[in-house]
Amino acid sequence: MSTATLFDLSFYAAAPFWALMILAPTWSVTRRVAASPLIVLPALAVNLVLLAPVLGLVWPVVTRPSLAGLTALVATPGALAALWAQIIAWDLFLGRWIYLDSRERGVHPLLMAPVMVLTILLSPLGLPVYLLLRLAYRGNNSDTPSASPVIRTMA
Repeated sequence: MSTATLFDLSFYAAAPFWALMILAPTWSVTRRVAASPLIVLPALAVNLVLLAPVLGLVWPVVTRPSLAGLTALVATPGALAALWAQIIAWDLFLGRWIYLDSRERGVHPLLMAPVMVLTILLSPLGLPVYLLLRLAYRGNNSDTPSASPVIRTMA
């Protein structure tokens, strides 16, 4: 399989989960699917397939990071595609947390949809926007027994 195909596949592996969380956030199937952190495995599998052939190039950059080393590394299509698949997986993991936390807090799905889209596109912007939004929902459901300890401690 070509690097370009795997690059595309990394997004397509995550897209159905995003579609569920954005387009059908109140559906019980969405909640069950998103409850598992394993939803990131397809994108991570693509990452590993892309990473294996370039691991020798990646290892020195991640163990002794430098801007020059990273610049040279991302000039390699396989390494850049592997980095992209990692970003896709991370964004999905973060989006999953945002989705679950917002459902626990009772944030309306129409309010969450643009936040989730922003998280897909630019998670470094989507996360702080959500963190600000969740302040308005601080007391909602955060003391219920069903809320996870992680969510309660972040309140």
